[in-house]
Amino acid sequence: MAAALQIASILVSIILILLIMLQVKGGMLGSLLGGDAGGGIARTRRGLEKTIFQVTIFLSIAFLAISLFSVVASS
Repeated sequence: MAAALQIASILVSIILILLIMLQVKGGMLGSLLGGDAGGGIARTRRGLEKTIFQVTIFLSIAFLAISLFSVVASS
């Protein structure tokens, strides 16, 4: 059981990293680390960008749940 939780945690974390990297546009490493490459202009997400954003939120919640379950199961 513990091995399955570790594998699930690793897979979800790798997918999360890839999805977050896909959301960073044009700013390169500066915007990834907190720089403001967009000039502070907010815009709405549409189409594939909105889907990627929603999947990222779902996977982050799933990662949190897997992590919590792993801690509870190990004790």
